[in-house]
This record gives sequence, C-alpha cells and structure tokens, in this order.
Amino acid sequence: MPKDALTNVDVNVFKDSICRHLKTSLGKDAEHASVYDWRMSLSLTMRDLVVDPWFASTRETYDRNSKRVYYLSMEFLIGRLIEDVAINLGIEDLARDAMEALGQDYERVVADEPDAALGNGGLGRLAACFLDSMSTLAIPAYGYGIRYEHGLFEQHFKDGEQVEAAEGWLSQRHAWEFERPEVSYPIGFGGYVSETKGKTIWHPDETVLASAYDTPIIGWKGKWANTLRLWAAKPQKLFDLESFNRGDYLAANAPESLARTISRVLYPDDTTDKGKELRLKQEYFFTSASIQDVLRRLISEGYALDDLADHVAIQLNDTHPAIAGPELVRLLADVHAMPMDKAIETARACLGFTNHTLLPEALERWPEGLFARILPRHHRIIEMIQDTHAFVSGSNIRIIEDGEVKMGELAFIMAHCVNGVSALHSDLVKKTVFSDLNKVYPGRIINQTNGVTPRRWLYSCNPPLRNLINETIGDGWPDDLERLTELRDHVNDASFQERFRAAKAQNKQQLAAWLKTRDGTVIDPNAMFDVQIKRIHEYKRQLLNILETVALWNDIRDNPHGNWTPRVKLFGGKAAPGYVMAKSIIHLINDVAKTINTDKVTRDYLQVVFPENYNVSMAEMLIPASDLSEQISTAGKEASGTGNMKLSLNGSPTIGTLDGANVEIREHVGADNFFLFGLTAEEVVKRRKQPDFARKAIQASPGLTRVLGQIADGVFSGGDRDRYQGLLRNLYDHDYFLVTCDYDSYFDAQRKVDTAYQDVEGWTKMAALNTAGMGWFSSDRTILGYAKDIWNVTSLK
Repeated sequence: MPKDALTNVDVNVFKDSICRHLKTSLGKDAEHASVYDWRMSLSLTMRDLVVDPWFASTRETYDRNSKRVYYLSMEFLIGRLIEDVAINLGIEDLARDAMEALGQDYERVVADEPDAALGNGGLGRLAACFLDSMSTLAIPAYGYGIRYEHGLFEQHFKDGEQVEAAEGWLSQRHAWEFERPEVSYPIGFGGYVSETKGKTIWHPDETVLASAYDTPIIGWKGKWANTLRLWAAKPQKLFDLESFNRGDYLAANAPESLARTISRVLYPDDTTDKGKELRLKQEYFFTSASIQDVLRRLISEGYALDDLADHVAIQLNDTHPAIAGPELVRLLADVHAMPMDKAIETARACLGFTNHTLLPEALERWPEGLFARILPRHHRIIEMIQDTHAFVSGSNIRIIEDGEVKMGELAFIMAHCVNGVSALHSDLVKKTVFSDLNKVYPGRIINQTNGVTPRRWLYSCNPPLRNLINETIGDGWPDDLERLTELRDHVNDASFQERFRAAKAQNKQQLAAWLKTRDGTVIDPNAMFDVQIKRIHEYKRQLLNILETVALWNDIRDNPHGNWTPRVKLFGGKAAPGYVMAKSIIHLINDVAKTINTDKVTRDYLQVVFPENYNVSMAEMLIPASDLSEQISTAGKEASGTGNMKLSLNGSPTIGTLDGANVEIREHVGADNFFLFGLTAEEVVKRRKQPDFARKAIQASPGLTRVLGQIADGVFSGGDRDRYQGLLRNLYDHDYFLVTCDYDSYFDAQRKVDTAYQDVEGWTKMAALNTAGMGWFSSDRTILGYAKDIWNVTSLK
C-alpha cells in the first residue's frame, strides 16, 4: 500500500459502506444482489473516498489563484477505473479483503466493469496517462472530451472478417461520473452572420445543448484529483408535443434523436458527406462547450479576459479540436467585444498544439463548402486569421486553399507552441508536414517525448513484476520511475533472474487461462509470446508480421525436425470501418491463423491468435505476458508510440525499426537489448524514388515471393484467388509503406530473436534491462516538460 494513502480506513467501515450503497444506491439486499450490484456498490464506495481530495484540490486551486491546464481531446481511453482508483488510493488489499468478507470474488467483480469506450488507440490512452500524471503531480487541470454513448465500435469476426457492432458501455450506469445539469452550453450550427451597428452576430439555424458529466481523476497516493469533463449532446426542445398529438411520433422525437447523434459514436465513418458533416459537428460541439466553460470559469473568478493567458493553458491533442482557435476568437470578439486583432493574439497565447502524425492525410481537411455551411462565422474568422498571418509573417501559406480548410495549418498558426511527441518525430515535423511554417515561425516547434503512467502500466497490471521490483529496490519508484535504473545492479544475479522469469511465467499462464476461458483458445505458456497490439493501419505493418509468419510456417514444414523456437503470434487491434485495406489485413491474419493453427506438422511450434475487440483491459493482460514487442512501422511514419513503452517497461524486448520513440527506447535500454531491422527514415524516402522498388524487392526475396504466391493461389482462403488481389496489387505496384523492402531484414532479425530466446539467462537479462532502462518514459516526466516549456504552470505539491 502506498505511503500517505488512506491507511486509516478500516475494513469493516469499508465493508459497511459497500453494504449501505448496495441497499440505498442499488436497492438490493445481499441475498439477491448480482455481480453488477456488487461492482456498483464497490465503485460508489471508492468514489466516496475520492470526493474529499477532489474537493480539496479544487479549493486549493482557487485559494492559490493557480493557472489551470485544459486538455482537449477527442479520445480518453481510460479503461476500467476500479483498479486505477484502488491502486492510487492504496486500498487494493482493503477492497479485496472487504469483498471476500462479503462472500464475493474481488477479481470477478472488477472484471465486470466495462471499459469506457472513449478512444481507439494511442491518442486516447496517452490522454488518459496525462490525466493520471497531472493529478499525481498536482497540476490543476481539466480534461475535456465527448461522452460517447457507444464510443468506438465493438469488434467481432465473422468468417475472419471484421464486423462492427454498437458498443454498449453506457447500457449500464457509469458509477464514476457526476452529472452536472446546471452546466450546459448552447452549440450552434449553420445559419447566417449579420452585422449590426458594428457588431457581428451569428444566427445558427440549429442548436443543441452540451451537458457536462464529471469524473474525478485521482493521482498517486490520493493527494490530488483533477476532473475529466465529458459533454453529452441534448436537444434544446426535449419533445415536440404538437407533432406527437398529430400522430407523427417520429417527428416528435426528432430533436432528441438529432442531438444525440452528435455524441453517439466515436469517429463516425467519414467516407460519406453525411459522415463528414457529423464528424465536423462533433469536433466543434465539444470544443465550443469546453472553451465556453473555460471562459465562464475565469469570469466567475473575477479575472479580466485581457489576462486570459496568465490563467489558462489550452492544449489541443491533435487537430480534432483545432477549431478552438477560431471559437475562442469568436467568443472574445463577438461576445465580449475584444478587438479582433487582440482576440487573435490572446487566443494564440493560450493555445498549444500537439501534432501526432507525419501522414499528411491525417492532418484533417474539410471541404470549404461544408465548413462554411456548418460554421459560417468561423469560416470568416479563419479568413481573418489567414490575413493577419500573411500580414505579420509575409508568408503566402494559406489555411483555406484549393477548396479545403486545412486544420493542421490552422492549429499551427493559432498556437504559440507546437510539439512533436518523440525526438525523431519532432525533427521530421520540421522537415516534412510543417516545413514551410517552421521557416516562418522558427522555434515554435519543440519536442515532448511521450510517456506512460507506471501506476497503470506496471504497478497495477503486473503484480508479479511489481512485487519483485518492490523487494529489490523498494517501493518508491511508481512516482519516480528513474529509480528503475537501480535494477541494473541485479540483472546478473541468478536469484533475481529466476524470480524475473517466474513473474513472466505467471503472467503468461494467466493470459493462457484467460484466452481459454474467453474464446476456448489454447496456447502453450512455454512458447515465446510475440505480441503486436495496436490500431490496424498499413503504416504499422501488421501485414509485414503476418507475411513473416507464413514464411516461418513454410520453413517449419520444410524441416519439421529443426531446432525451432516455439512461438505464439498474438495480434490485437481494430480497423476503421471504412478502411478497406486494413480490414483486408485483418481478414488475412485470421485466414492464416485458421490454416496454421490446424496444421499438425507445425502447431507445436507456431500459433497465430487474434482475440477480437482489443481494448485497455485486454492490453493489461497481453502486455505483462509479452516476450517480444513488435514495433515494426515504416521508419518516419510513427510519431511516437506508447505501446512500445508499455511492453518494454514490462520486460518485453523490442523488434523494431528506427521509428518514433523506438529510437529513444533503444538508446535507453541499450542497442544490444533491441532487435533492429529495416530502412531508416532517410533511406525510406530515397527508396520510394526508385522505379519498381517493390517488384525488385519481391524478385530478390525467394521467401517473400513464395509467400505472396501462396496468398495469390488461395492457400489461406479456401482456394479463393480473388480475396486478396487488391492487397497483392498494392504490394507489387505501390507499397508506399515498404513492406517488401524491409521484409528480408525483418525475417533475419526474427531468426536472431529465435536464437536469443533459446539462451534463457541471456534473454532474462535482456528483458530485465528493458524494464530497468524505461524510467525516462514516465508520463510524469512528459507532463513536467509540458508544464515548463508550453503551459508555464507549476505543481501545487
């Protein structure tokens, strides 16, 4: 139990509180209570313990006139909160003892909590880590996002293909949130703009209300709590009684239905015009509500808007909330009568922009006609921002160009600081996607390498390793992760190595048992667990992994009595509903798995497992059990990655390219403890310029040629030769992400992994040195960098 936590809470008092909530909050007695009832009662009891430090933190922020951070993100992938809160309050043993005294299985109750479906991948998990770190560091902050009813879709496989279903995390009450009906803001769309006596007025023709729901985010040892405020869309007019009385029941409910659509689903398919419109409305909806909330709070505290930047730091997590610049300008100029030039200058002083991509297509662009129709006032303000930028800088770089509104350029121009998320990424941002703006605004781009919270991603999810670390170097590392370097003095010790292996073995056995219970999948815990878990995308190159898997299968079949290292290839991740190529890759992985897993010749040496519906809770099972971390993106395309950090932190050496934060991870854990392969970012650019580079790479690789031929011949698709023609044509004729060019290097690196894994002591040392070298990758360190270099805020510890 962490020192300074709630060590004075008595187990009987805690148990009584659970029973009280069971009766008064759930309306149940113990004899008739379900797992849901017990889980809700436990959650509400824990929430009671969070409220006092939450209130105290708010009071201290007011009393000390502290500047606040407002973190705007489309995603907050917070996962289950019972474990998070128990760990940070130091009451994990207390909660377990109380539930057992009540005759309940604590682990079963915890597992009943659904993951909050508020994100997809690294962007949302990073935001959640940042909230944890800001609370741990006592930096006053709000996270702002959308309270999605269904969030990201629930993933299922039908005959190997991804099928999306509505996610139902809010079909049950969310125990951790507080509804704030008194906090509500009108959000307008469409309409027209008028000028009256020198005052500009926007007249929307559609308005919804943004209603607030607050979740307290408690930091380590329970000393500080910040707020995650999520917005739900509601109609101004709840019900059209006149239509109902006419018998037009659909029309009567139309206002509510239209409003709820805005906060219903994360990332609606924007391959259609209607989808684009909904996505734009979502982004403006939560951004406008958040900015209105920021200004309301500041005014209520008696501060002048002229001094906004002294009290407010607004961080834009990617381009999704980039409309914050024009919206803040609109409110300052149109509502609060600030001169336009000063409004633009004031807004810029508050805004920071985190760029997460080197993919130009990932920097959002909206058709100008759509944008002007939905947000006519903002369209005009962006034109003014563009004119001001051109006048001040002498640059002809435009935000509105060729019939598009470019949100990346808007976010850059309206931010006083733009940061990348790894050293390599920040350098490439200057040279690629924002090279022209970097010349106009030298010094605006800085680096803040990502990090992960060690409370969730080691202390909580990996108790066997946590206990070993505590017993080896003490328990002061969860909020001072650099102390993990002290493990280096122990990695050669035979007893430490044995216990390190035992911790990994325990996690692997737990994962194997979980998969068997969940899906009926049987895997060998003695095999190497080779893990690639991330969003399915061409640049992340799950395709490269599965092609190498087929080649390995071929080699084992050719020589079934060879000295093979048994492997289980574990995949996890979802493809966007409209991303045809990514969904084809998922289908191929599942087809290959079906073939390989039923092959009596190879199944003792090679399995492929792809559990459906990857989420935070699954990651918490897979990461501690992983032996090998697959970080194989095309060099120059992954901004940072955080899965790479989590896996390495939990003692999983990396096979990877020099991409994103892999570069820095390799430096910190040691080049000898990292399996490097592939072209560098510079070599990637050069290779793309060579004619027919992909076909030449395939022709030069007999192994790859054989694999692609098998796929083309329908070996993995029941003889269907057409199923993967599009995927194969892309590899032969385009292959922008250079799967073919890196294939042989990757295959050779994997054979080095095989050899290294057979050296039990050597592998254990390598794995332990990964854990020992990851102290720098705490999100606490990252947040301290933001606080100093971007936000100009200080900890209230």
